[in-house]
Amino acid sequence: MRRHLSAALTAATAVTAVGLAGCSHSQPRVPASATSSAVPPASSPIVVTAPPTAPLPVPQALTDILTRLADPNIPGTNKVSLVEGATPESAATLDKFTSALRDNGYLPMTFAADNIAWSDKNPSNVMATIRVGTAEPNNRAFTFPMEFTPYQGGWQLSRRTAEMLLALGNSTAPTTPPAPPPPSRAPTDGSTAALDVDRLAGMRRPAG
Repeated sequence: MRRHLSAALTAATAVTAVGLAGCSHSQPRVPASATSSAVPPASSPIVVTAPPTAPLPVPQALTDILTRLADPNIPGTNKVSLVEGATPESAATLDKFTSALRDNGYLPMTFAADNIAWSDKNPSNVMATIRVGTAEPNNRAFTFPMEFTPYQGGWQLSRRTAEMLLALGNSTAPTTPPAPPPPSRAPTDGSTAALDVDRLAGMRRPAG
C-alpha cells in the first residue's frame, strides 16, 4: 500500500512540475515562501471512536468458548458458531485441530482470561490474555493474546485469532515417521575375505 501511494505521489509531483514548466513563459515566477504562506495546509479531521457502552464480558464467557473448541467430545459441526466467519465446511478443520491437540498429548486443556479490554483496532471486539494449561509435560502452561467478537448476545473467537490457533494446531500435528534405514551390507574387510577363502578351500579339500 505504501509503495503504491508513494508511486502515485511521485507521478502527481511530476505532472505538476511539467505543468508549471509549460506555463512559466507566460506567468511571473512566484516565490515558494509566498505560495506556502498563502495556501494553508489541508488537514484531515481526526475521528475518535467512542468505546462501547456495554459492559466487558466476564472471563468465563471467553474461556467457555476455548474449552468447547478444545473438547474432543464435541463435533466440529457444533463448534462452527464459536468462530467468527466459520461455515459448515469449517467443521472438518475444527475436528482436525482438536485431534492434533489430543494426539500430541495436550488434552485436557484449561483456560483462564486476564486483562480483558476493548480492542483498539475494532472497538466492538475485546482482547484478553489467555493463560493455557495443558497435559503436555514439556509445555504445561503458556499465555496467548486472543481477540473475541460479539455474536448474538454472546461472543465468538475472532477470525484472526482462530486462524493463528488453527495454524498452531497444524504445526503440532504428528509428522510422518522417517523411513527405516537400508539394510547394512556385509563387511568387506580383509579378515572376512580370508574366512571365505578358507571355507572354499575346505569344501574343495579331498576326503581322507
